[in-house]
Amino acid sequence: MGFFEEVEGRLFFRENGETVCVEAWGRDSLRVRGRILSEIDEGSIALLEPEPTQVRIRIEEWKAEIVNGKLRTVLQVQPWGRWMQISFYNEKGELLLSEIPNGGALALKARYFRPLKGDSYYLRASFLANPSEKIYGMGQYQQECLDLKGCNLELAHRNSQASIPFYVSSLGYGFLWHNASIGEVHFGTNTTQWTAQSTKQLDYWITAGETPAEIVGHYADATGKVPMMPEFGLGFWQCKLRYYNQEQVLQVAREYRKRGIPLDVLVVDYYHWPRCGDYRFDEEYFPDPKAMCDELKELGVELMVSVWPQVDWRSENYEEMKQQGLLVKSNAGIDVQMLFMAIMCSWMPPIPAPGNMCGKNAGKIMRI
Repeated sequence: MGFFEEVEGRLFFRENGETVCVEAWGRDSLRVRGRILSEIDEGSIALLEPEPTQVRIRIEEWKAEIVNGKLRTVLQVQPWGRWMQISFYNEKGELLLSEIPNGGALALKARYFRPLKGDSYYLRASFLANPSEKIYGMGQYQQECLDLKGCNLELAHRNSQASIPFYVSSLGYGFLWHNASIGEVHFGTNTTQWTAQSTKQLDYWITAGETPAEIVGHYADATGKVPMMPEFGLGFWQCKLRYYNQEQVLQVAREYRKRGIPLDVLVVDYYHWPRCGDYRFDEEYFPDPKAMCDELKELGVELMVSVWPQVDWRSENYEEMKQQGLLVKSNAGIDVQMLFMAIMCSWMPPIPAPGNMCGKNAGKIMRI
């Protein structure tokens, strides 16, 4: 039996407990998934169901290739080590991206899985890097680099950090790391390396295009197109840390009108609620939210309310959300991530301050 198999337009590689699936996923695009000692998971995190495309698959004893429009992928098995290397080419035959070769004295692996407790793995995927390549994208990080070549990036969302693991290469391709795990990416001179701290399978999407606009267009087709921003959303937004009561919100909006400064959106940020998980205004400090919204409308201002995902165990929604399985859980140990805000706000001694971090004492004290 050979290494390769075509199943309903998809190319499979199987060897020594590893299964790799390469299939067309939109125009000029392919999705690559790999798993150890298990069948490929058919779920999707961000990718939409693709439109059908014409695919060509050719299988030989030690090599197979799949072609979808402008993207050609070659899977090459090395007979002496039985390891397989994946390489991607454009329609001109130019190499876009290739996995690192395996074997040798270092016994490196392009697709490295290390078992963790339970049924997940630490995953590292390594690709050969082109030193002259320029890399753009990846979301929003607190750095001044436009070209990300040489950068190390954390794959995680933080306050003021939005990680979107998609980049556009100057070589004419786009790459999406289709994995929700916290991890890292290193855009090195010799290798590009992606890691996931805990995952069940390798999963990425790659597309080819002659221009950045074409590549981004393929990405939008694969992941979804954003709705058109309403007209007011294109204007000036006002936000500060933070508005502690209804009157302060209105005073700020009135002052903009008084000074003749256009204001389109006013953002009421965190702790306008009684407790984290109470999805409403605190009645003591925002006694009439409807009247507040109506006056803002009259002033030509749209109101945006910031909602946080933390749920205090004392909040009015905690028990129901816990019962419905809607809260984040740890695989093992105490779910400390769901208790943090409650602990922080309940046992810390009060410190006099003009703002409030914990709800009921808004405008009187702040606990840190």
